[in-house]
Amino acid sequence: MLANKIKELRKESGLTQVQFAQKFHISKGTIAMWETGKRTPDADTMIKLADFFGVTMDVLLGLNPNRYEDVSNGIKIPVLGKVQAGIPVTAVQDILDYEEITPELAETGDFFALKIRGESMEPRMLDGDIVIVRQQPDVDSGDIAVVLVDGENATVKKIVKQKSGISLVALNPAFEPIYYSNEEIEDLPVVVLGKVVELRGKF
Repeated sequence: MLANKIKELRKESGLTQVQFAQKFHISKGTIAMWETGKRTPDADTMIKLADFFGVTMDVLLGLNPNRYEDVSNGIKIPVLGKVQAGIPVTAVQDILDYEEITPELAETGDFFALKIRGESMEPRMLDGDIVIVRQQPDVDSGDIAVVLVDGENATVKKIVKQKSGISLVALNPAFEPIYYSNEEIEDLPVVVLGKVVELRGKF
């Protein structure tokens, strides 16, 4: 079912396997194996696929023919104003609101939402927008993550890894990247709290 749906959505998007592979930054061979059922995308990749095609996880998995999710059965997660060192995310009292995520997404891990503050992630993320975050202690280089530095309030930045350390990179070119050596990562510390998996703009 998943293999057929990926192929169907690709064709609906007017993409060849080669074009899809280029846009999704993956090999054509992997696309071909997905579409024949010889290989299945992992949970993280399925989330990216659903986002790429603009459909819900139910649609991608062939469980719901409708592209738009009925959120009546959604899972509520807290929108936090800040996250601080020494306080588990589940125990944070600074809850601004609640957002809903699908049960399928909820099954892939523990989630919280965080309100964006400031202009460092413009133009993609604006002050007041909400990001959906899957809790995890590490991310791949190039991912956007929630990071806690020196026990202060969490920041949302793109992570760029080097052998000698990491850089926290703003999407707004007016803000310079902030570099931390491996020693600083341990001493400050610099801690990844989770990966941003979805952005919800507010008007």
